[in-house]
Amino acid sequence: MDIITNIIGGLANASLLFLVAAGFTQILGLMKIINAAQTSFYLIGAYVGITLIGRGIEFWLSALLSAVAVGILGSIIYHLFLRKNRMDHVTTLFVTIGFSIILGDGSLAIWGGDPRTVAAPHILEGSVSILGNVVPIYWVALILIGALVAIVLFIIERHSVIGAIVRAGVDDGEMVSGLGININRLFLIVFGFGSALAGLAGLLGGPIAGAYPGLDLELIPLAFTVVILGGMGSLMGALVGSIIIGIVNNLGIAFFPQLAYFTIFGPVVIILALKPEGLFGRRERIV
Repeated sequence: MDIITNIIGGLANASLLFLVAAGFTQILGLMKIINAAQTSFYLIGAYVGITLIGRGIEFWLSALLSAVAVGILGSIIYHLFLRKNRMDHVTTLFVTIGFSIILGDGSLAIWGGDPRTVAAPHILEGSVSILGNVVPIYWVALILIGALVAIVLFIIERHSVIGAIVRAGVDDGEMVSGLGININRLFLIVFGFGSALAGLAGLLGGPIAGAYPGLDLELIPLAFTVVILGGMGSLMGALVGSIIIGIVNNLGIAFFPQLAYFTIFGPVVIILALKPEGLFGRRERIV
């Protein structure tokens, strides 16, 4: 595969990373919760969506239902296990790590250890030529979906009441609470919505990677790197970080497989040495 093909593939993977990282970074920026279960929500979304498709439900409806189901699951986890301990960052980290293990083992028990695959929607099967390079149409569709979701999220963030509240909460959560806003309800909505985005990404990534035990663990370093690189609580940072990591990861695997992780973390270390808060983050410590 040449460079152009790998860049397009990297952008397709970046779209999936953005869906995972957008929720991850908002949860981290607003609640200071390092949600180690975020990539497990991706895996659950993939399994649920593939199961629904196997029951005869159309691909896009299955994607929507998967997102809703995972969003509800995330909301329940937050309400029952994280809400009362949200100020204790160490406790919430270990709780989410615990749920990452529980969800991983639970998916193995329910769906087994064999990889599950799903075909792209019929309308998106086949290939298209871009700059003389033949790439799957589904890759292009993923890039467009990622761009569309990013636009919608930026509109919500910049031009809606809840977006203004979330931005204010990232900057000063105590001030938002002091204004009489139900901060716990806001946290519940953000956590559930962030989980739903990961669940949506799970099925959208199905035609590329499928679903298999350990997929969530493979995604954790990429998701963490995107958020660290882009900056805590920044949607723009999640978008730019996803594009950088998606492309660099694809090129690294294709051309330097033995140094794949170095090609990701090497540039990140350099960038963070120059800008410790990330490309679009503010100077703030989690604990």
